[in-house]
Amino acid sequence: MGSTIGTMGCSSSVADRRSEKAIRAAILIQNWYRFTMARLEMRRRYSLNIFQSIEYADEQDQLQLSNFFTFMLDHCTQPDSVSHIFTSPGVSQMLDEGLCLTEFEKKIDVPDSYYGPRLSFPLTVKDANALLHAFRNEQLLHARYVLQLLCETRRVLKEMPNITHLSTSYSKEITICGDLHGNLDDLLLIFYKNGLPSEQNRYVFNGDFVDRGKNSMEILIILFAFLLIYPNDLHLNRGNHEDYIMNLRYGFTKEVSKKYKDHGKQILCLLQDVFSWLPLATIIDSKVLILHGGISDTTDLDFLNALQRNKLKSLMRPPNSVRDTQHQGKERIPTTRPSKHIANQNVAGKTQHISSSGSTEPSGSHLPPDPALKEWKQILDILWSDPRSQNGCTPNKCRGGGCYFGPDVTAKLFEKYNLKMLIRSHEFKPEGYEISHNGKVITIFSASNYYEEGSNRGAYIKLNPELIPRFVQYQVSKYTRRQNLRERVGTIESSALKSLREKIYAHRSELTSAFAQYDLKGTGRISVNNWAEAMESVLQLELPWRMLQSQLAQMNPDGEIDFMSCFYDLKIGQPIKETQVQPALVETLCRYRKDLEIIFNVIDKDHSGLISLEEFSQTWKLFTSHLGIDADDESIDKLVLSIDYNKDGHIDFNEFLEAFHVVHRLEKKANS
Repeated sequence: MGSTIGTMGCSSSVADRRSEKAIRAAILIQNWYRFTMARLEMRRRYSLNIFQSIEYADEQDQLQLSNFFTFMLDHCTQPDSVSHIFTSPGVSQMLDEGLCLTEFEKKIDVPDSYYGPRLSFPLTVKDANALLHAFRNEQLLHARYVLQLLCETRRVLKEMPNITHLSTSYSKEITICGDLHGNLDDLLLIFYKNGLPSEQNRYVFNGDFVDRGKNSMEILIILFAFLLIYPNDLHLNRGNHEDYIMNLRYGFTKEVSKKYKDHGKQILCLLQDVFSWLPLATIIDSKVLILHGGISDTTDLDFLNALQRNKLKSLMRPPNSVRDTQHQGKERIPTTRPSKHIANQNVAGKTQHISSSGSTEPSGSHLPPDPALKEWKQILDILWSDPRSQNGCTPNKCRGGGCYFGPDVTAKLFEKYNLKMLIRSHEFKPEGYEISHNGKVITIFSASNYYEEGSNRGAYIKLNPELIPRFVQYQVSKYTRRQNLRERVGTIESSALKSLREKIYAHRSELTSAFAQYDLKGTGRISVNNWAEAMESVLQLELPWRMLQSQLAQMNPDGEIDFMSCFYDLKIGQPIKETQVQPALVETLCRYRKDLEIIFNVIDKDHSGLISLEEFSQTWKLFTSHLGIDADDESIDKLVLSIDYNKDGHIDFNEFLEAFHVVHRLEKKANS
């Protein structure tokens, strides 16, 4: 009996020890899993932060480029080479002559070899389905039908008010979609999940249909087709990218020119006018305001509803009163953003911003009364502004346009107009939406995989008659489903760091000088804190530099940063060696590569992909003069000759881009 009890006690003890080990193992696995997931999430978040910071910095550069085109008109010996950016006689002539559907039919033939959709007007649901089917199979709609569609869209949009009023009493729910940015797969997925637009299935698309993605034209064609079929049930608001100068930078102009070589210019000219006629906002049940960007403390919905919206073809060109004041003040847009302590002292007056928040006038002040100025300010704010948790209304220094508006600004507008909710888009959100200002402001973003495959979900809102929003999230997963979470985060992180390294290389001289200010003994090493401060003072990206240090620079055993290691693994892509020309000039070309790409496209009016060395040389000299860059003519001529690889007196567009593309070397230095 005693032996039996002893054996049982021993077995119980062994079982307890095994159970304890299992629990410990489970806890260790759980802790490891949580740590791993937290680390992956941290890497994902800082990668998205890098993407967004660089995106906003790029938007600031756009104003500088717009000002250069104006400068170029005044100084170019052949102004016709650039004047077509700002004037569109082709559009005015077409519209003034009343060019209609039948005239396009007479002037543009559709060959028998064309197997895409053949549209007949007025459009039917069958036509819309044919377009959807064609675009799923990567077919193009013929230019004649595109022009006819745009002409009809303009006619319908002209009859619409600046602010559209809808009621949920006619349908159970209204669907609100945010930025699509040329991502056709997202639009097709929305229609698959939520159904096609109809009298019973109403939609509001809240701007930024174009740019960045490769199928902006297809998205416009689909949305415009459904607008013509259901003008009372599908509604479109204008976004800040429905702007022909923005389109020069962010890809839409290039997309149209490539897809419609013979009629691209006509299509783009007509689209300028179509974009200007898009409504500015939508109000549902007199309670829910839907607009693209946001509001300011001077937003006046009554004024917005009464102005002539089509006058403002682009918000990137302020009214003459603003430009004249800046010119009289002899203020030049700096080639780089000022250091943070300067920016904080002079936020309201920085001329590189086109902020209009509050009652603050642009630098120079004392502007003469100008009705166009007030119209520009009001539209700029609703298309460019972003919400913030802090009270007040301040210039949007990240984007360079519009304002940051706080909960108090939202509350003030709601009280004035008896509103309940503001739905806006304009900002990337990892989950596709975000709720702020105590539930009163909702951001909806419908482009999934926006920065990189797997970077974010898209979402749309279903709004019922009780005005309670329901969010539907999704993610197009053609490629991401093949990867596990670690691989997806790795892809996003690698792409983000590549973009950041390009930015670092383009500011190499300034960064080297900033580092040297902390390296008083000339050791080539500085503390992590000083390295982070120098990076932020030059790049102004508001990034977690200390966290990124291990990815960007080497640390010695004493905990100091070898600051020149930031540039060890960076080089120019093609065989343009810095010894051939001034290193500073090569660096400048890297920095303004996107601007020069746009200028190249503007000069290349026949879309041949080639421009003469003389044209490029003249434009580059004007560009450096406008920016105040010290580059002598001999160095520029030497540089231009060095990228004429075929020695035929022309520069090939693709070769030019590759020549100044910064890449991360595969080989590592021995001491890394």
